[in-house]
Amino acid sequence: MSRRSTAPRLPDGTQVVLRQTAADLAGIRVQRGATGRVLGYDPADDCYLVQLTDGRRLRSPRGQLALRKAYQQNLAVEAGTAAVDGPGLVARHTIYAAVVGSRAFGLATDESDTDVRGVYAAPATAFWSLAKPPSHLDGPEPERFSWEVERFCELALKANPNLLEVLHSRTVLTVTPVGEELLELRPAFLSQLTYQTYSGYVLSQFKKLEADLRQRGEPRWKHVMHLLRLLIAAGDLLRHGRLELDVGPHRERLLAVRRGEVGWAEVERWRLALHADLDDAVTHTPLPAVPDTARVDAWLYSVRARSAREALG
Repeated sequence: MSRRSTAPRLPDGTQVVLRQTAADLAGIRVQRGATGRVLGYDPADDCYLVQLTDGRRLRSPRGQLALRKAYQQNLAVEAGTAAVDGPGLVARHTIYAAVVGSRAFGLATDESDTDVRGVYAAPATAFWSLAKPPSHLDGPEPERFSWEVERFCELALKANPNLLEVLHSRTVLTVTPVGEELLELRPAFLSQLTYQTYSGYVLSQFKKLEADLRQRGEPRWKHVMHLLRLLIAAGDLLRHGRLELDVGPHRERLLAVRRGEVGWAEVERWRLALHADLDDAVTHTPLPAVPDTARVDAWLYSVRARSAREALG
């Protein structure tokens, strides 16, 4: 009985080179060094069906095949991209990018930056290396920040305001077909977790602002403005099941807060009223108790699988 090779099985589509002379299915000699790709595997005799570059086919034991050098280099380049070329990773694999911040909220002034946030899907081959792709990257342009799609999904499912705002921006700069699929998933990320995430964050931040008020005589008014904006957005989301970034009729009052023209006592009254509105809204919300994690996970798996097939085929 022949001994089976212990070499790892090669997926269909893998580009290979013959280690030794063989014969094709018609019995014609094939020289060592001929190249082709794997079409399938027969476990009965531990052989691959290989289509050669010239179109012929042969059966070959797995031990007689090796990865083509160019194919190995391609995998290595993709795997190493994250470690040595972050800007290139964002440039080549961004699936979605949009403007967020003051320009998306309707709170921009002449001094406002244009903040861009994006999502990139690192190729599946990048995860086959010891050097994994980063979960997030700054740049390459100023005021730009991006998340790898898996990390983005993890945070968005927790109702992280920063991530949900990226998905609901009306100023989209980049969207690929995979990015369109991500946008179609927007309802899956929305849930009643909004209540505790937004409310809890604002409460913790206001405690820090009160410390600033005691120590410095005034808080960071721009931060105060954005915390109030978060409460407004959360109330709207819980009541209507949609996230609206533009502050609309609240713009002038919020800008007055930013300029320090609204006293702290009035700010506190407004904040308490917005928190009370959240308490009421969560009791009538159309949002589900938890996000549709299974739907998001199935999509992420699909993205990785398609990337792997493309790399290997």
